Amino acid sequence: MRYPTYSFLDVQAAIVGPGGAVPLSGVEAGVAEEGITIEPSGDKNTMLVGADGSFMHSLHADKSATVTVRLLKTSTVNALLQNMYNYQTTTSSNHGRNTIVIRDVARGDTITCYGCAFARAQGPAYAKAGGTVQWTFHCGRVEAQLGIGIPEI
Repeated sequence: MRYPTYSFLDVQAAIVGPGGAVPLSGVEAGVAEEGITIEPSGDKNTMLVGADGSFMHSLHADKSATVTVRLLKTSTVNALLQNMYNYQTTTSSNHGRNTIVIRDVARGDTITCYGCAFARAQGPAYAKAGGTVQWTFHCGRVEAQLGIGIPEI
């Protein structure tokens, strides 16, 4: 019998690149409720329909995506990412060379993102409530393998 259970506590994520190796999950990471998302940059297919109703599909080789990491304002990971951002945006030789790996160890999911670049650094915000800080990365290639959960023992 499978147990349909999910917990962010089972997610392990990190970014590695010039200027640092930073955890993006774990008790001390301060990940916001909205968590981490991976959004493909474009469609995998284009369909063209002719005047007579015939159609053609075009499969695209695009494996790029945008990864967004949302952290609590008080997370110490913000400072680590800001340091990486500052270092990597001083020269093109450091830019776009990050790898982000996200694993759900209970489900068996592994998402590996190659050729990742900081898309932007969120400007600081100071308000009544601390809020979140959002880090956006453009990733050239994403390889995903979704698991089916832990097999019964």
